[in-house]
Amino acid sequence: MKILIATDGSDFSKAAIDEACRIVIRPKDEVLVISCYEDAYPIAAEPFAISAEFYQKFEDSMNELSEGFLSSAKEEIAQKGPEGVTILTEVIRGSAAQEIVERADKWGADLIVVGSHGRGFWGRLLGSVSNGVVHHAPCTVLVVKKKA
Repeated sequence: MKILIATDGSDFSKAAIDEACRIVIRPKDEVLVISCYEDAYPIAAEPFAISAEFYQKFEDSMNELSEGFLSSAKEEIAQKGPEGVTILTEVIRGSAAQEIVERADKWGADLIVVGSHGRGFWGRLLGSVSNGVVHHAPCTVLVVKKKA
C-alpha cells in the first residue's frame, strides 16, 4: 500500500504520524512524507525597501524548516512503524492542500494521512488544509485529531 503523510511539524502532524504508525502502516508498505511551504509574496513597499535577497533567505529558511520536519517524521516512522517499510520524503513548494492532492494523485497513493489542524504559516485563514484534502483527494483520507 502507498501511504502519503503530510507534515508541517505541528503537534497535529505528529499525532497523524503516531496514528499512522499505530493502525495504518504495515511491513512492505511505501510511505511518502511530504512537507509543503508557500512562497513569500511581495510586501507592498517601495521597490528599494525589500531586496530579492530577503525573499531568497525566506525561501531557504522555509525549505530548511520543512527538511527538519521531514527528518523528524522519517525518524519517528522508522522507530514506531514496522520493519520493512520504505520511507521517502519530499519538500514541495506551493499551496499545501493542492500540492498534497496533486502529489497523491501523481504518486498513486492509496491513502493520505493528515492532522486535523496545522501551523498555518503566516496566519493563513483561507480554509483548512485537511478540509481541502478531504474534498479533492483521489483516494481515502485519514484525518487525525490530536487529543487534548
